[in-house]
This record gives sequence, C-alpha cells and structure tokens, in this order.
Amino acid sequence: MNNSDLAEILIRAVEEADSSDRLLDAVQELAAAGIQEAVPTLIAALGYNNPGAAVAAVDGLIAIGEVAVPPLLELIDDYNYGARAWAIRALAGIGDVRALDTLLEAAKNDFSLSVRRAAARGLGTLRWHQVPSEKLESVQTQVLEALLLISQDPEWVVRYAAVTSLETLAVAVAVTSPDQALRITNQLQQMLDTDADLGVRTRVKFAQEKIQQQEHQEQHQEVFAPKRKLQDTEVSELPHRGGGRR
Repeated sequence: MNNSDLAEILIRAVEEADSSDRLLDAVQELAAAGIQEAVPTLIAALGYNNPGAAVAAVDGLIAIGEVAVPPLLELIDDYNYGARAWAIRALAGIGDVRALDTLLEAAKNDFSLSVRRAAARGLGTLRWHQVPSEKLESVQTQVLEALLLISQDPEWVVRYAAVTSLETLAVAVAVTSPDQALRITNQLQQMLDTDADLGVRTRVKFAQEKIQQQEHQEQHQEVFAPKRKLQDTEVSELPHRGGGRR
C-alpha cells in the first residue's frame, strides 16, 4: 500500500468518525502516519470541538514540517479563534521562518496566555539557516527586541517561555553578534534579580549555565584549534620513516 492509498483510508476514517472518541483515534492515526497528503485534514481537525484531536493534529503537522506552513498561515486569518490558536502552536513547533511575523504578533499581543507562550517558544526554535545571510542579523535583532518585551509579560508561563528562547538565541548569536549576546545576558541577569516567580528565576539560572557552557566550549576551540593546526603542519613536514633510503 502506497502513501496515497494509506492517506485515503486514514482521511476517510476521520471524516466518517461518529463520536468524539472515534474522531480522536482517527486523527491520532492520521497524524502518526506522517503523510503529506494528510495536511488539509489535520488542519481541519484544528477547528473541531475536540481538544484531544487538535493536540494530535498539531503533533502531526509538526512532524510533517515545512510543507504544512503555507496552509497553516492561510488559516491564521480564519475567524475561528480556536483553530487559529492551534495553528500558531503548530507553526511554533515547526520553526519555519515564514511564520516569523505571525509568531511575533501572537507572542506580543494575543489575549490568550497559552498562545503567547507557544509563540514565544516558537521564536526560539526558528531555523536560522532559512534566513539569507545578509538579513540574518536584522531578523535576529527583531526577534531579540520582541523577546525582551515578552520577558516582561504579566504571566509567568510566558516569561518562562521567553527565557528558553533567549537562551537559544544567545547561543545562535554568540559568535556573530556579541552585542546581541550581551543584551541577552544582561536581560537574564535582570530577570534573575527581579522576577517575582521562582520558576522563572530557576529557568534563568539554567539558561545562564547553558550559555556559559557554550562560551567555554567556543573558547576551548579557539585556544586549541591553532595548536592542532600547527601540529598537523609539523607532522606533514616530517619525512616518512625510511624516506630517502632505497
């Protein structure tokens, strides 16, 4: 059985489900298949009044990846807020930079704290290799400015998500944009000193440790890379054992 045949069977099971439990099972099976043809049906499942099916659909769309991004972005303009919220969760999980504007808007302005949290986390999973090199610094600056704002969100779960994304961004810009990295470390320290929530402060400490570990690794590589290169050169210049003897 090829993917098209399997997709047809699984999609029909979703469409013909006559109870919430059967719908959930059918969506879970369709999502687990990871078939590109399933994207429209999985997106439709985001709008059903079935949170379990929506969660399964989000997981399936994330697993399928980039091909799901254009139709998800089209759904963002739908009037069904529930479906829109689930779509943002899926986009955040995929991390495609085409969703950047949507994630920025949701993270900063959505009234739902769960949507803001998902979008904030999504800003930390963006696939930077998709951004043209000449635009990379400006896009990362845009994300940084948003995360600095989001880290002041009144809800602790959103601030927590912002910390996770600040950590990944700090690692991404450590070499290419030290000024941005410094702004991140300063913001994390400020949050450690002033944030009212213990969970957020604990996550900040973890982020600081991970960033420091990354810095130490890079410093280690810088120190030892020239030495290794010199050793390689010295070895290459040594005559082979027995060289010149015939």
